[in-house]
Amino acid sequence: MSPIHHLEEDTLISLLQKKDQRAFNYLYDHYAGALYGLVLRIVTLKEYADEVLQNVFIKIWKHIDSFDAARGKLYTWIINIARNAALDYIKSKGVQNEQKNQSLPDIVDAKEKHNFSVSTQVDHIGFKNVLNELRAEWKELIEMAYYEGYTQQEIAEKLNIPLGTVKTRTRGALLELKKILKEYQY
Repeated sequence: MSPIHHLEEDTLISLLQKKDQRAFNYLYDHYAGALYGLVLRIVTLKEYADEVLQNVFIKIWKHIDSFDAARGKLYTWIINIARNAALDYIKSKGVQNEQKNQSLPDIVDAKEKHNFSVSTQVDHIGFKNVLNELRAEWKELIEMAYYEGYTQQEIAEKLNIPLGTVKTRTRGALLELKKILKEYQY
């Protein structure tokens, strides 16, 4: 069985829905890097990020039939699966208990490793460039909500600004992201 070198999104989706192993390999080869970068940014520890990424691809494989092209692109769907899986993982009781039991030097060391790892990750879709085009206050909100998993209420408390301001800025940021992404033609 020879590998597939190029697939249009519609063909990829169709083959995945037929449980074609080569299509799954293609999906992994072309999207794992970007998904891993996102997961690692949220989970922060490589060994846990590896586990989450594996679970993400299992979810994609099992639930590809629930993908609806009318609601968005395949990439958007799988990135949301990865984000949600990573957030679920860090919010799980086992992980939270483990973090509570971790000594301070371990936590500091993990954060330093995380910052190094994330900064050296390949940004496959150029999303860092897109985020950098946002105003600083919008960029901060998107990073806190999307990558760090904060709710709008938590962001308001952490930044000491009204919840309404967080909601308004988030909406502005999302509208601007949509405009920027159209320019990039993602």
